[in-house]
Amino acid sequence: MPTTPATAANSSSNGAAEAIMLELVDENGNTIGTAEKLAAHQPPGQLHRAFSVFLFDEQGRMLLQQRALGKYHSPGVWSNTCCGHPYPGEAPFAAAARRTHEELGISPSLLAAAGTVRYNHPDPASGLVEQEFNHLFVGMAQEQLRPDPQEVGGTAFVSADELAERHAAAPFSAWFLTVLDAARPAIRELTGPAAGW
Repeated sequence: MPTTPATAANSSSNGAAEAIMLELVDENGNTIGTAEKLAAHQPPGQLHRAFSVFLFDEQGRMLLQQRALGKYHSPGVWSNTCCGHPYPGEAPFAAAARRTHEELGISPSLLAAAGTVRYNHPDPASGLVEQEFNHLFVGMAQEQLRPDPQEVGGTAFVSADELAERHAAAPFSAWFLTVLDAARPAIRELTGPAAGW
């Protein structure tokens, strides 16, 4: 993936772990400051910028990701294709493309903005809070997946009916239905009426 000024400023040249900073925003999505990632998720949570990606195959099936068990937030649950936080100063579109490549080893094709959604979702399992102004993106996954096992525990392409069955049977992220519902108009436009989204 290409290096941007924001990613370069947030990467360590000596391999040492550095604090991950998030961009704090107001209710309209305007940047008002920064906060360390874990601190921003401590109750009651600080409103910060995030993104969620929904990728589909050519049959109109959604790519789900199971979060790796080693993640401190929502480990082992299923969620949308990719989600995360832009670095301060990084465009949400660039962050979405970067993290999709880092987590799944693919570069999405036809990636398009699909609006924003604001939510406040406590996670009962971890005690952390998702106070997010989330930028939504939809696109196509047309390459073979190469997931990073540190980030991804599993993947699955599912139809709308299969998603409903899976959602009833397995744990999903607290934010999943909120971002899915907000992205549905763009998903329907991308996949067409026959896909059933």
